[in-house]
Amino acid sequence: MKDYYKILGIEKTANEEEVKKAYRKLAHQYHPDKADGNAEKFKEINEAYQVLSNQEKRAQYDRFGRVFDGSTGGASPFGNGSGGFDFSFGFDPSNVEDLGNMSDIFEAFFEGMGVKKRNNYHRGSDLQIMQEITLEEAFRGVEKSLKTKLYTKCAACDGVGYDKKAGTAECATCSGKGEIKESRNTFFGSFSQVKACPKCAGSGQIPNKSCGECKNSGRVMNIKEMKVEIAPGVQDEQLMKISGAGESGERGAESGDLYIRIKIAPHKVFIRHGDDLVVRVSADLVRVILGEKIEVPTIGGNKLHVEIPRDFNLKDRFRISGEGMARFGGYGRGDLYVEWDIKTPKRMSFKAKKLLEDLKEELE
Repeated sequence: MKDYYKILGIEKTANEEEVKKAYRKLAHQYHPDKADGNAEKFKEINEAYQVLSNQEKRAQYDRFGRVFDGSTGGASPFGNGSGGFDFSFGFDPSNVEDLGNMSDIFEAFFEGMGVKKRNNYHRGSDLQIMQEITLEEAFRGVEKSLKTKLYTKCAACDGVGYDKKAGTAECATCSGKGEIKESRNTFFGSFSQVKACPKCAGSGQIPNKSCGECKNSGRVMNIKEMKVEIAPGVQDEQLMKISGAGESGERGAESGDLYIRIKIAPHKVFIRHGDDLVVRVSADLVRVILGEKIEVPTIGGNKLHVEIPRDFNLKDRFRISGEGMARFGGYGRGDLYVEWDIKTPKRMSFKAKKLLEDLKEELE
């Protein structure tokens, strides 16, 4: 008895979305049109999906270990009400009961149908690098030098994967066309498909001599250094994409992309909230009462001298417009919010206390 759950690599408790996700992954992996595909495995995966994606069939399978309908060739446990005659003409309506599920099978089976790709080489892998910067660098923008290990184009053969001087010969499998035509009989009828020749990978040519440096792959492992511009206002954990800066593809295939994840180091003075900044500033109570200006640091490095309005509640944040972070990809800046840490005198003489009492009466 086939274990459909094991075939799809899922638990018996898997929900509908998990079944669909597992099916799509395996169908793509074992698709017959791929160089390393497996037609029998692909058929087995489809069979498992048709059962486990259908609630009624899945319930039968879980209870009896099989599905009692025409698609599995099993006899009904309740007998045949048609006296031994089959009026379905080889067609089981239960197989198209859920068109939504069948669309997944169409999608997997006809992947690449009719697309005449001139090569079947693999695209280079995408890469992701973590880059830490300071808050000041995020404010101004910065150029960073990155170093990473990746596949780059082979210099010996210029990425083609073979000795150019030795040349190439016409592929005997496809007669130099780079394509082959395949006919296939399916449940839905007979279909013809044009796909890249597996022998020459769609190039139509077979190299007379492979490149000794890259072993016919067109790429070699290297340490690559590059400079990257990080724009002002970039956010923590923001992902920057540089198209084509990832690993080189096989034999001239498209390169992957480079993704840089920005990590902004915690700051000793400022706390960031989006485009705004928060800073905590100590202020002497007497200076505040006398209306003297208080020095406030900014992310740009300059100092501001602000006077706290007499009617201002010192428990509230004091807003300074336009002194926050630069806005990423736009104009202007966020705001700077000041939290006041009011310092009171540690010791007070009798004279000072008397003066404050007189001042209190004066203010009242």
